[in-house]
Amino acid sequence: MGRFVNPDNSAFQVALNSKIYVDKTGLIAYANSVLDTSDAYICSSRPRRFGKSYAANMLSAYYSRGASSEEMFAGLEISKATDFRTHLNQYDVIHIDIQWFLSNCREASGVVPFIEKSVLNELREIYPDAVSPEVVSLSDGLSLVKEETGQKFVIIIDEWDVLIREEAVSRKVQEEYINFLRSLFKGTEPTKYIQLAYLTGILPIRKEKTQSALNNFDEFTMLGASDLAPYIGFTEDEVRRLADEYHRDFAEVKRWYDGYLLRDCQVYNPRAVVSVMLKGEFKSYWSETASYKALVPLINMNYDGLKNAIIEMLSGASVRVNTATFSNDTRNIQCKDDVLTYMIHLGYLGYDQTQRTAFVPNEEIRQELTMAVESRQWNEMLMFWQESENLLNATLDMDSEAVAAQIEKIHNEYVSVIQYNNENSLSSVLAIAYLSAMPYYFKPVRELPTGRGFADFVYIPKPEYRSDYPALIIELKWNRKAQTAMDQIRERNYPLSILPYTGDILLVAISYDKTGKEHSCLIEQMEK
Repeated sequence: MGRFVNPDNSAFQVALNSKIYVDKTGLIAYANSVLDTSDAYICSSRPRRFGKSYAANMLSAYYSRGASSEEMFAGLEISKATDFRTHLNQYDVIHIDIQWFLSNCREASGVVPFIEKSVLNELREIYPDAVSPEVVSLSDGLSLVKEETGQKFVIIIDEWDVLIREEAVSRKVQEEYINFLRSLFKGTEPTKYIQLAYLTGILPIRKEKTQSALNNFDEFTMLGASDLAPYIGFTEDEVRRLADEYHRDFAEVKRWYDGYLLRDCQVYNPRAVVSVMLKGEFKSYWSETASYKALVPLINMNYDGLKNAIIEMLSGASVRVNTATFSNDTRNIQCKDDVLTYMIHLGYLGYDQTQRTAFVPNEEIRQELTMAVESRQWNEMLMFWQESENLLNATLDMDSEAVAAQIEKIHNEYVSVIQYNNENSLSSVLAIAYLSAMPYYFKPVRELPTGRGFADFVYIPKPEYRSDYPALIIELKWNRKAQTAMDQIRERNYPLSILPYTGDILLVAISYDKTGKEHSCLIEQMEK
């Protein structure tokens, strides 16, 4: 039993000791299914506080010969598997945390030598005949152990990408680190000594030209988590059970912390969910672990359309993004799509794999992004915010003429930038026009099912503002009269869609005459 080779299971025990523990041992079952195959090379990337280290510690506790973990896993999902005991504590495990090594080196250039020296020293104690003092390469040492004893290794690397993400790390050091990983995992020789390789971090493996630097790894990311989707964060069923246990309003939990769409799973940020369950306070817990200030340099990059894309997503819209351009290297960001893709990996945006669109996933992230864009460099944002406030105030005052005039102004001034020149123009403009409603309203629900149709936009005020702000049900008509839209709201009884909401409700009908390029509006208060 050592620090890095065949560690004990104490790190995973900490997770089991926590007030809230959610069983994710199904990940072990997947790992067992690919052991000693060409699919045994896994890179699982996810944002901060999405359980990266927890998963690494769990795998180490299960496989390490330096631990005795049967009692620890008894009663958990993996204990029901037929091969549970077959692989339990049967392998030489090397478990290293790159962040820890970096923190204990004076210079980043010392990380790889420190890793090799530390792990080789422990291997020499276990296999003195195979690993002589002359062996200085970790990959060579592993190969010699396999040759001498037939023993294969499970290698687990936590925060694998920290040297890639750190701007202070030189390109030379990064290349040396990538070469170190290649020596461990690529080629014919590593297939002889690798039983399982599991890398976890925020970024996927860096691309070189069109291929991954370690192209024998299966990538499971926030862009596509495949079979590992249920183990990236908390699933909806898991959060629902926690809400019942801790007597929290599940609808509010979902509104605040849901939104990461991975395959067919709705995924929640585990740290945020645990915090709201234990503390009972609905707020952004994101800033406790990751400062929004890291975003400001990204969104202030002068890439065409970037700032407008951020405004659209803050307003509840989705934005098309080409994720293939990003090389998974923060030094090589070259366009709007690169920034948006990096924000997806960081967890500041959700991603719809089917539609290939990015969006703000939930209220927690919407607050964090709002703080980021309120920097003094966002002059465009400040100007637009004022126009949006004028529109919101006119709507709340039920001033139909002012609303029509303000929407027309926003449409005319911003349409050339956001390029809405089709039949969806009015809907797209409305998506950003009510941006100033963010502090008082939840993210607008678009095309909310009502039983007899779809309301185009529904704004529900946050609980603390419901005495001062009404709900807004907005129906849009393109090249038809505003009265037609109002009649549809009433005939199809759209207000029923937001029951059991009991506050004031404003019905807003807006139309756009494509020929005359004129907007019109009707506003009525719903009778209780």
